[in-house]
Amino acid sequence: MEHLPKDNSGYKDVHYWDERYRTEERFDWCGEFLKFSHLLEKHLKKDDAILVLGCGNSMMSIDMYNAGYRSITNIDYSSVCIETMTARHTDCPGMSWHQMDLRQLSFPDTSFDVVLEKATLDAMMVDEKDPWNVSAETAGFLHQALSEASRVLKPGGRFFSVTFAQPHFRKRLYARREYGWSVRHQSYGGGFHYFLYVLTKGEELDPEDAALEGGLLEEAQVSSTAIKPTLVADTEDFLNHIDL
Repeated sequence: MEHLPKDNSGYKDVHYWDERYRTEERFDWCGEFLKFSHLLEKHLKKDDAILVLGCGNSMMSIDMYNAGYRSITNIDYSSVCIETMTARHTDCPGMSWHQMDLRQLSFPDTSFDVVLEKATLDAMMVDEKDPWNVSAETAGFLHQALSEASRVLKPGGRFFSVTFAQPHFRKRLYARREYGWSVRHQSYGGGFHYFLYVLTKGEELDPEDAALEGGLLEEAQVSSTAIKPTLVADTEDFLNHIDL
């Protein structure tokens, strides 16, 4: 397809995204907002201060804005993306766009009621071959991002992660006591299921989730011989180029 990089590593290259955003009008990983809005509505209030990580050219923030969520801050590390989206949506007071690295947010502590990412963390993991054994580099990258998400959340705030990653892979990365949140998940979709993770700041991890951090679960549950998730044919070409 027109916007696919030559190999997976391109998804981590800001120059790839800059070039892509110069020509691509929009793209929504993991489906449009309406596909999972019924799940988010259970946890969101219309006056919540919302931070969207890796907004890209997705319509999600605009769809949320039109649904009544009017305090939305969007960040992306592509300057082309931010310039384009800023110019495109000048008619949305309360919506802002900032070039920023999600591993080093410039916002003060406890700034937001909600932090939301959709497939942004997936893009960080495109070079990984074994979802049970994430490389030290990727694990460090994710830890920085999750630590920052936790830092800017208010007490009782929620971090939402929308992804195709199944719970037995992804919860192991989210369930760390130092982040200070609980981990819940729901799924949506038809033949191909996506997952919405809800991480609530100030709630304790369930014992089973806490055991993930300590490596106390049975080895059989984390064996590298387990069946890996299958990525079926999908209109979202991004998924077909990730090994996880």
